[in-house]
Amino acid sequence: MASGWWCAGGGWPGDGPELGWSRGRERRVSVLSYGGGLGFRVVGERHCVGARGNVCPLGAVVSVRSTGARCAECARLDRAHSVAADTMVDDPRTYRVYLAWFGPGMVKVGITREEREAARLREQGAVAFSWLGRGPLMAARRTEEVLRAALGVPDRISYARKRGVRGQLPGKEERFAEVAELYGRAVELEGRGWPESLERLPLEVVDHVGIFGLDRAPVATRAVSELVEGGVVAGRLVAAAGPDLHLAVDGAGSGSGGGGGVVVLDTRLITGWELAAVAPGAGSEVRVPLIDIAGGGVQGGLF
Repeated sequence: MASGWWCAGGGWPGDGPELGWSRGRERRVSVLSYGGGLGFRVVGERHCVGARGNVCPLGAVVSVRSTGARCAECARLDRAHSVAADTMVDDPRTYRVYLAWFGPGMVKVGITREEREAARLREQGAVAFSWLGRGPLMAARRTEEVLRAALGVPDRISYARKRGVRGQLPGKEERFAEVAELYGRAVELEGRGWPESLERLPLEVVDHVGIFGLDRAPVATRAVSELVEGGVVAGRLVAAAGPDLHLAVDGAGSGSGGGGGVVVLDTRLITGWELAAVAPGAGSEVRVPLIDIAGGGVQGGLF
């Protein structure tokens, strides 16, 4: 077993981001705070993280650009037991349907377990949201399908699109108005495909700009596209949204013509890697491949 720590992924159990870590049987959680430093060096190859709490039996090496960090077999097993697979029809828990807003014209409908409260929305990087209803799993799933078809809204929005608009969000009133407009269109469907067992919840728009730190952080212009052996990521956390950490750095992608600024690190890209601490006094820098958020062009390479 390697001696370094392996990232188990990010999360938003409360009003701030966290990173989980494992080393052998040891487990720990890093609670991240804005203004604090975050840095690591990548060691070795990236391996499958397994599924449903089980270690990958193959110890498979996986793609450096995969956001799931799972081999084909573990990915199949993980999805087979997920809510999205519709295999848990006898799940007795209560679910909630939500309407989430990520930017102008970027809204989606989804469901989450009621006990998780708004953690799912923070994990997705929803800038604003409102609950729509609550009820059994299959009623929530049916409502989600009805809304997608009738209102023309998706159940997924790519993180590339979310990042592209995050630095130019409109004011709170406009954000709230778009969520309220979609809510109004959704409730008009009661009695027309809306399951009777789903209780409608009142409109109450929740805004995450403040807890994400987006109201006070410089705009991010580049994002890490992948990690590589020996690569370094070190910076100061200035904002976060969903799995994305916004890091202020002094230098990024040497040889690319880009200097410092704010770089987005998708924490889904760091699972499956062994990560070692960077040397004290190493400064803040990113020495891994980057991509320009606005234009989509690759910036720089290794070191």
